[in-house]
Amino acid sequence: MKITSNFDSGNIKVLAASEPLDIQLEINKDNESDFFQWFHFRLESTPFLGHKLHINGLEKSAYPEGWDDYHAVASYDRQTWFRVPSHYEDGRLIIDFEPEFSHTYFAYFAPYSYERHLDLLYWAQSHDICAIETLGETLDGRDIGLLTVGEPEDGKKQIWITARQHPGETMAEWFVEGLLHKLLDDEDPHAAALLSKAVFHIVPNMNPDGSVRGHLRTNAAGVNLNREWQTPSLEKSPEVYHVLNKMHETGVDMYLDIHGDEALPYNFVAGGEGIPSYDARIKELEDTFKAALLTITPEFQDEFGYDKDAPGEANLTVASCAVGEAFKTLAYTVEMPFKDNANLPDPYYGWSDRRSYQFGQDTLAAIVSVVDKLR
Repeated sequence: MKITSNFDSGNIKVLAASEPLDIQLEINKDNESDFFQWFHFRLESTPFLGHKLHINGLEKSAYPEGWDDYHAVASYDRQTWFRVPSHYEDGRLIIDFEPEFSHTYFAYFAPYSYERHLDLLYWAQSHDICAIETLGETLDGRDIGLLTVGEPEDGKKQIWITARQHPGETMAEWFVEGLLHKLLDDEDPHAAALLSKAVFHIVPNMNPDGSVRGHLRTNAAGVNLNREWQTPSLEKSPEVYHVLNKMHETGVDMYLDIHGDEALPYNFVAGGEGIPSYDARIKELEDTFKAALLTITPEFQDEFGYDKDAPGEANLTVASCAVGEAFKTLAYTVEMPFKDNANLPDPYYGWSDRRSYQFGQDTLAAIVSVVDKLR
């Protein structure tokens, strides 16, 4: 029997693995950080033999409440990820599993590899209306890639979308892949309507270093990028520094920052009601966008989510708040679950890469409802 995480986004520490029913594991912390929750590893063992995997020490993980009612995902071919029986007790996630094949991958959510990220960028570049630009480098020397979709013209709205500031939230890049496939479909009516009025600026992965390293929440230096938007620096957060500079160059008329939430089993948005410049115009844009998304897909809801900030008390180090305030614009954090959508449960797949992809397409369609009103 062998367990390894020596691959892109891999993360696990083996404590003991001599008996299939007593496999003891831990998750490594993000570099220079106490955050940990993301795991991704491969088990090599005997097919059709019962296995019990214990992931220990989770009472100290980033979001201990995220393990309640959570089921790990597994895959034999690294393409289809399905849920496996798991339960949380006494600070341990216990996975009961009988593999059908000799090699099985396990992960916190369906991984989105760095190679797939590069494939997405250069597939998008092959379309005439899409250009790729390298804004700068990460601390590990990887490119910070920006896709610009649409023909620049005076009067067009500037719509920005970023994803995976928190690298373990892989559903965010699956979301962007779906959105891009729809936006670059020259027969799609929503895309045509939007591109006649707007240019899209999309960063599919804000944190490629953390993604490759198998981090949950931080970059190579252990910095949470979604707390760097007030004073980003080349030394600690070049990813935010370069993206924010580009935003000031293009302007921003709408901004969506795509994330995943460990604890809440719903899709929801978090708005800018706490920023100093929040007013009736922004509220109307928020309400119009949410109403459209509620109409388009039953995957979205507006009953459960984060507590709303009191007026003037938004955290302006957070991307959506910082951008909403700087540009006086509609800015939302979009959240998807690691568990399942409790309103539409799927016991075999849970919330998944494929559902994230479709949610990205549905969210793009909802932008049609506000594009004319953005300024």
